[in-house]
Amino acid sequence: MSAATGSGSALPGPRAAGAPKGRIIVFGIAFWFPLAGVTFQFLHYLLGLRRLGWDVYYVEDSGRWVYDPWLNDRTPDASRNVAAVAPILEQHGFAGRWAFRGAYDGGRCYGMSEQELLRLYREADAFLNVTASQELREEHLACPRRIYVESDPFPVQVRAHAGDAETLEALARHDTHFSFGENLGAPDCLAPNGTVRWLPTRQPVVTDLWDAGPPANGHYTTITTWHNKGKDIEYNGDRWYWTKDREFVKHLDLPARTGVPFRIAVGEAAHGLLAEHGWQSTSSLQVSRDMDAYRAYICSSRAEFTVARDQYVRPRTGWFSDRSACYLAAGRPVITEETAFSKFLPTGEGLFAFSSTDDAAAAIEAVESNYARHSRAAREVAREHFAAERVLASLLERAGL
Repeated sequence: MSAATGSGSALPGPRAAGAPKGRIIVFGIAFWFPLAGVTFQFLHYLLGLRRLGWDVYYVEDSGRWVYDPWLNDRTPDASRNVAAVAPILEQHGFAGRWAFRGAYDGGRCYGMSEQELLRLYREADAFLNVTASQELREEHLACPRRIYVESDPFPVQVRAHAGDAETLEALARHDTHFSFGENLGAPDCLAPNGTVRWLPTRQPVVTDLWDAGPPANGHYTTITTWHNKGKDIEYNGDRWYWTKDREFVKHLDLPARTGVPFRIAVGEAAHGLLAEHGWQSTSSLQVSRDMDAYRAYICSSRAEFTVARDQYVRPRTGWFSDRSACYLAAGRPVITEETAFSKFLPTGEGLFAFSSTDDAAAAIEAVESNYARHSRAAREVAREHFAAERVLASLLERAGL
């Protein structure tokens, strides 16, 4: 795909009938990290906002190189990533409403022209900086409403508490701050709080994208990165871990205990250990490179069993996974590690929180005792608590839009 070379022609008008509520930008990382789960995460925002009557644009305009999953490395050449993601955006009606600009030496502008992008910043009513991944430069500050949407609670709160200048400046450049950490500020939450007012939100899901029939197999599945490096945090005299393998290894005997089959889409380094304990595995990269394969993997599953990172669990942040919300929307029960999310979401039917292997085994037994009921309940949890129109209408109302 070639770089855009427009000379500042008028921005396209709204596609929906009737006057839109206004123009809104979603900043994200779909081009930067072009795997299916990430693309779905931002597609849910775009479609949900459009259904609420907004004229919506998707933009990435960062100074960091992209991650190329075909190279498994960072690169300044975004062309392959753009070629993978742009057709998906355009398939869903966002032709002329997306841009990727590599704001680094040699970076190129794709989609909208650079002139159109700069004018969009001046004319848009608001932006959502989803995952807070867009660093704000002077041209972005022309937008009058700047909304921070944090998907990974705890690290930012710790850095702000420590007085990290870069973090404090980034927070100050936004006027409203939301977090998937729905328990931030509660007495039982160990994350520091107070530098900004954190408002709770969660991942919006366009539930009709996940309409599915009965599962094709009996596997309890998930999709994950097994081991991460470099993101552990020292805080309050303790070490708080980012990697998931520390949590999964606590529950490796679940296949033997429950008699149900488990399959994880994960990197190959974990396949041997999992096989020793009766788990099946497949390549997470193969599942995640393609939107249809990712959706089919979730929809063919019987349920999700997964864990959460220590940085979400031990501080009791109230975080909940955007991937797990997709399982629920597909009518697949979810059994996931407690982060205090059960204070805000109904559990016990379709959705289960566990803190021990015994808890997880009991949840699996409950699902197997009446699968049809728990499948219906999972779908209802998604519709009542994650439907994009509801989640985003609440977010915008509290942001004053």
